[in-house]
Amino acid sequence: MTISLLIPVCDYDIVALVHSMKSCMGKIPELAEIIIGDDGSTPENRVRYKSLEGGGVRVIVSEKNIGRAAIRNRLALEAKGDYLLFIDADAMIPATAENYLNKWVASMSLAQVISGGIRYNPNPPGDPDKILRWKYGIRREQRKASERNKRAYAAFTTFNVLIDRNIFSKLRFNEDLRKYGHEDTLLSYQLRKAGIEILHIDNGLIHEGLESNSEFLEKTKHSLENLSRLYDRVTDKKTFTSTVGMLRIYDRIRLFRLRLILVAIFVRFRDRMERRIDSSKPPLWLFSFYKTCMFCAYREIHSRRKFLPALLPDIDI
Repeated sequence: MTISLLIPVCDYDIVALVHSMKSCMGKIPELAEIIIGDDGSTPENRVRYKSLEGGGVRVIVSEKNIGRAAIRNRLALEAKGDYLLFIDADAMIPATAENYLNKWVASMSLAQVISGGIRYNPNPPGDPDKILRWKYGIRREQRKASERNKRAYAAFTTFNVLIDRNIFSKLRFNEDLRKYGHEDTLLSYQLRKAGIEILHIDNGLIHEGLESNSEFLEKTKHSLENLSRLYDRVTDKKTFTSTVGMLRIYDRIRLFRLRLILVAIFVRFRDRMERRIDSSKPPLWLFSFYKTCMFCAYREIHSRRKFLPALLPDIDI
């Protein structure tokens, strides 16, 4: 069995990452190729990616940005390997590329979908404006495989994942999701519906590309908007809810009829919450509460469309 290593990228420095992986071509027979998916990068970065070609590395180019889902689907179509190893461009190998790839080779026969996990630097970033993303990653995303396997579908992420090519060709990423967020959630739901198990192993990559507090808040907004729209589209809401922590919380909020109260809190205190979260000491409990309130607002907008848009001018309807 062979592996195609797929790296979607848009204006991010992946030179060191690709060189590390490229050094394993020939040493690890199972590594068939490395394909870089340039998703609408600047001409300067496009030249940089093209310079990495050769020795088992290819670059496919999209002149315009087609989105996270579409570029991943295109990479999969170009791949020749039996397994597709998707890694994000802002990942860093914690040890050696050879050790990292050999763990995948040893695990290939165990499952058709295997998640390696995500790690973060143990020390906080020097820039206090990036502390929210780091803190959230350390506390909420960085978990051992034994813990992730307890809720295998809920813990699924495409940051660092190995997928059987035949399985992926039947499901693929939903290209309707152009904005950031929950492409992996929908794929996880599809895998569960198809009865395909997800195995989590300890083979994490370090998430190095931390966004600023304000950028992370903006991405959170897009992510929650996507989640609300997906909830309306899926046919099996019970299964979908079981794979998403936010939806399980939302179910309890509806049960106790607290939804409109949280929407009112969001409208009244949104700016104040965002100022507190966008600080050098952001409280994660407040960030979680903020997300819950915002999601309730999206549900009101998407389910009834009677919510006054003037109260939420930058939330899409």
